[in-house]
This record gives sequence, structure tokens and C-alpha cells, in this order.
Amino acid sequence: MNSFQFLVALTASFGGLLFGYEVGVMNVVLVMDAFRIFFKFHNWNGDGLDEKGQPTKDKANMMYRDLKEADNKATLEGLITSSFVLGALCGALMATYLGEKYGRQRTIMIGACIFTCGAIIQGISARHWAMIAVGRLITGLSIGCNGVLCPTYISEVAPAKIRGTLSSCYQLMTTFGIIVAAVINSIVWYYTNVKPDGLGQTRNDIWKEVSNFEWRFALLFQVVPGLGLALLMCFLPKSPRWLCSKDRDEEAVEVLAKLNAASTSDELVQSELKAIQEDVAATRAAGSSSFGELFSPVIRRRTFITFLMQLFQQWTGINVIMYYQSQIYGEIGFTKFMSTVVLPIINNFVNFVSTFPGMWGIERLGRKTLLVIGSLMMMVFHISTWAFSTQTKNGKTWQYLAVASIFLMVFSFAWTWGPVPWVYQAEVFPLRVRVKGSAVGTVSNFLNNWIIAFVGPALMKAWSTKTFLLFAAACLLAWVYSQFYVIECKGVSIDEMDAKMADIRFIFYGLPIFHTFYFRNKTSGSFSMSPYLTSYLVGGPVPAGPALQLLCIGAPYPSIITACHCTIILQLGLAATISGTQPSQACKKYIGVSRYRVEKTLQA
Repeated sequence: MNSFQFLVALTASFGGLLFGYEVGVMNVVLVMDAFRIFFKFHNWNGDGLDEKGQPTKDKANMMYRDLKEADNKATLEGLITSSFVLGALCGALMATYLGEKYGRQRTIMIGACIFTCGAIIQGISARHWAMIAVGRLITGLSIGCNGVLCPTYISEVAPAKIRGTLSSCYQLMTTFGIIVAAVINSIVWYYTNVKPDGLGQTRNDIWKEVSNFEWRFALLFQVVPGLGLALLMCFLPKSPRWLCSKDRDEEAVEVLAKLNAASTSDELVQSELKAIQEDVAATRAAGSSSFGELFSPVIRRRTFITFLMQLFQQWTGINVIMYYQSQIYGEIGFTKFMSTVVLPIINNFVNFVSTFPGMWGIERLGRKTLLVIGSLMMMVFHISTWAFSTQTKNGKTWQYLAVASIFLMVFSFAWTWGPVPWVYQAEVFPLRVRVKGSAVGTVSNFLNNWIIAFVGPALMKAWSTKTFLLFAAACLLAWVYSQFYVIECKGVSIDEMDAKMADIRFIFYGLPIFHTFYFRNKTSGSFSMSPYLTSYLVGGPVPAGPALQLLCIGAPYPSIITACHCTIILQLGLAATISGTQPSQACKKYIGVSRYRVEKTLQA
């Protein structure tokens, strides 16, 4: 790997920084007094709290405002917080069209500009929850779009052997964005919420605003990373795969040469270009893709794996902790200063540092192994958090044990379920449907994120720390899913992924046999599998040109079926046509069996 490849991957990962800052900033903003009063989550009559958060009438001991919660606080909080995720859901759907039409690099740049506009709307919001919700929805559009395209872009410019490590840079920058937001805004909170003006003075209008500098600054500061990403993306190359798909091969080879620090005539560059061209040619031969193709017999398993992986990532409960952690620490019994400043910064630092073991383990241990380990660890720490929280009235030791369990849960997530789903969805789909497949995963992520963000305040209010038991149960299901359904794809190049995901089971006289199909160019002798496999099985015509051989591996005895300028059509995995001949006749002629029926697809 050279420095330019790393720079490209790191810059594209700044899309994760925007996501992380947006997540981190809301945890602090939601507990800023001015924000709570401005949007009428709480009111304030002038009373104060002491250092421990207890009501006091002694002005000398007053440290914080004693706010009174409104009845609709949980609903408004859920609406404002979840509107961002709703926008991200829509953005993920838009990414498919924009990414294929305008390219990954340009769309990411446009998304950063949209993020900046949304940040400005949030920062200048009028005194109604709808305006800030619209601003967050707009920033969500950007995050959803870039959440699909940034990992995809990185995977298309990274070498296969370190693709997982570089793709996990997106998650690393997300955690870095969270810690940056926590540090900056905790400092702002401290100087504006500790011993504020007006403590102990009776307020006739309990809904009257106080200085709104704190939360407006926190939200407007998002403009800085937004513009930064837009500017940096101007200097990055377009995806070579996208360029080839637009018949811009000369530009593609120049990008590949730059990425590999070699000349355009270098053997490695030409080899990568040829592989991309073959993949693009097979994609075109099969016709334009659609979302329906994600559920075809060849691809649907990876679609379900990706959708469920992002679903379980959210139901681990990580974003309830990241969005509302200050309120969780307060529920456990810590002071406002500890809950708002100290503990969130420590937790976010744990989240950031823990991503590095994931970048190491994702290539050495594998994607599936990390998911299995992470789900079990998170389940244990969710249960221990609940158990310790029930004993917090018996002393501070139990409070610190409960918080330690939360930190350990975040650690368990950050190096396993944090990076793996993003890496996995960017590498398992063929080029033909790669952006659409990645969009399905991202939509799943943000859909479930929206549900969590919306119901989170209500859950915490109704169940308190028992909510962690719900997430422990979800982690148990995530372990079952990871152990028995997920397929490992460590070290497999993107163009070889079809072989691992699209094995097909046939029945010969009732005997289940696993098969893998390979196609060989009879003229050049080159061995190519995945592009033609996709083309045949989704019903596309064989590209005109040299005759191809279909090698059926795993049959009762070796066989070769000639497939020259023909079409193989699989309809719901039940029927096939080979060179215009009925399946049973074709098999009897070439394989020597009279029964030929596709039983099931997508067996690994």
C-alpha cells in the first residue's frame, strides 16, 4: 500500500467524521439548559441545584439550574433526534441513483455541501421543534448518502489484502467525530451551564429564553467538517470501476497507475484494469440492474445478510448509549458534571481507541469471527450493567461498576460490530448491484437507528436500566445469526465474491451435491468465474465473442458443458435452459443423468 492510497481512503473516511460529530453533538446539546428551555422540553422558575444535583435555597451553594420537565419532553426529544436518522434513510436510497449517475467521488462532495446547509439551518433554528428537525433531516440526507458511498468508494480504490482495514477507516472517523463533538461541546456546556446568571432569582415567565449561544455554536460548528470534506474530495480521483462503467478506460488506467504508484503500462495496473473491464462487460451483458435483482437466487442471500447485519448492529443498543449517555449516567446516580462532561468524554475515547483493534482483527481474525465474539461480549456487559445499576443505592462502588460495564460494552461494539457491517456490505456485492446492495444495508442501519432514536427516551423513562436487558436479548439473537448464517469473506477479492456467495445445490437422483460454476475463455485460456456467473444466472445473454466452457465441479463425475452464445435462465431457482435444450435432456447428454432440478440457491 502506498501513501496516496492511504490518503484517498482517509479523506473519504471523513464522511464518517460528519456522522460521528452529528451523533456526539446531540448527546451534549440535549442536556444544555438553554436548548431545553428554548424548545420547551423544560421550564425554569429560577430555582437552583447544588453540586450533587439536589435542590437548595442557599444561593452560595447553587451550581446548576433546577429545570422542571415538560410532559411532552420524551416525545419532542425523540422527534428531533430521530429526524436526522429519517433523513439518513432517504439519503441512503438516493445514493444508488446519484452514485451510479454522477460517480462516488462527486456525490460524496455534493453530500458534504448538503450537510453544511443542514447544519446552518439547525444553528439558526426558530423556536419550534419543526425547524431544527428539518435541519437535522437535511444533514441526515447527506450522512445516509455518504454512508453508502464512502465505504464503497474506499473498497474500489483499496488493494484486496487490506481492503477491510481501509474500509474500517470510515468507522474509525465516526468514532473520532463523536469524541471531537464530546470534547468541544462539553467545554461549552461547562462554561455556560455551571453557575449561570439568574440562579436564585424568581422568574415570572418560566418559559423565557436564556442565552442560546451554547447550542447554536455547537450545531453551527458542523459547518467546519462539512466544508472540509467537500474541499478535500475535490482533490481525490474518481473510482476506476465507475470510470470503466462509463467507457472512460483511459482515465481509469491513469487513476489505477496513480493509486499503485506505477506507470500506465505496468503489469499490475493492466491486470487490475483488465479485471475491472471484464466485470463491467459481464454486468452490461446481463442488462441494467434493479433492486429486484438483489432478491434473485444468486444475490438474495448476501442481501439478507447485509440487511440483518445492520439491523442487529443498531439493536445492540449502541446508539441509545451514544445519543442519551449523559441521561443514563444521571439515572445511575452521577452528578451533572460527571454525567455531562467527564463520563461521556471517557466513553467516547474508549469508543475511538477500541476501533483500532477492529482494524487489526478484521483482516486477521475475519469478519464473522469478530461478529460472533462481539455479540457474546455485548450480551454479557448489557446484563452486568443492569445488574449493577439495581445496586447503586448501596454505594458509589456499584455506580462505577455499572459505568464500567457500559464502557466495556462500547469497547465490545467498537472493535467488532462497529466496523464489520460497513466493510461487509461494501465487498460482498458484484459491481452490477454494488451500490444498490450497499444502499439496502445502509437503509437497514438508518431505519433501525431511527426506531431506536425515537423510542429510546420513552424506553428509558418507562423501563430505566431494564432497557439493557432488551438489548442483551438482541445481542443473543445477533450471535445466533452470526454463528449460523453469516459467510466469511476475509481475503477474497471483490471480483471473486460471487464464487463464495452463489454456489448452487442440485439433486441427482435425490443426492444433494454442492456445485460451483466456472467459465473459461476457450480462445485465450483465461479463467474467469464471477462476471459470467452473474450474467448467466440472472438471465442475461452470454457476451458475443469466444466460446465459453461451463465446468460443473462436484457432480457425481467430472463434466464439461459447452455454452457458446447461449442463455441460461433461472426462474426462482426452479428451471433452467441450456442452449435451448430442456434441462433433463442437456444433463442426460452431457452429464449422463436424467433428472436435473435446481433445489436451492445461495449455499456456501
